[in-house]
Amino acid sequence: MKKIGIFYGSSTGSTSDLAQKIAKELNAEANVFDIANCSASDLLAYDVLLLGSSTWGMGDLQSDWETLLPELGKQNLSGKSVGLFGCGDSACYSDTFCNALALIKEGLEGSGCTFIGSYAPKNYNYDESASEQDGELIGLCIDESNESDMTDERIDTWIKAMQPAL
Repeated sequence: MKKIGIFYGSSTGSTSDLAQKIAKELNAEANVFDIANCSASDLLAYDVLLLGSSTWGMGDLQSDWETLLPELGKQNLSGKSVGLFGCGDSACYSDTFCNALALIKEGLEGSGCTFIGSYAPKNYNYDESASEQDGELIGLCIDESNESDMTDERIDTWIKAMQPAL
């Protein structure tokens, strides 16, 4: 069985709550960590990395990622599968919805990891997102402020999209 680590950055608790929901859906087969208390080397112990961030301002990463992401991007992540998840506000920030996921992906592009968990953005209400690439969301995008009734279904869709790598 592959070792799954869920690592998140959260300022208000929404992404932390989402990380816990994901762990529950994976039937406790994953360990959950707040990246504020981690170094890049902590992530190397896992085969599958599920990385989460809320999106702030006009599409920025949650602040705890600003130090860890450059450090993590320098690591050799060959053989590791990386799934992305995060929270955003599709109503107030409809043109930068969940952009933080794209920033994490960009920061890890030269690390040798394989990204998993992309899926078609069905029943989403946003104008634009850097996290939609080639017609698919690159990871789990959640809007707890405006579309919390869709959260469980979206988690299920994302986990199914990652299933072959889990």
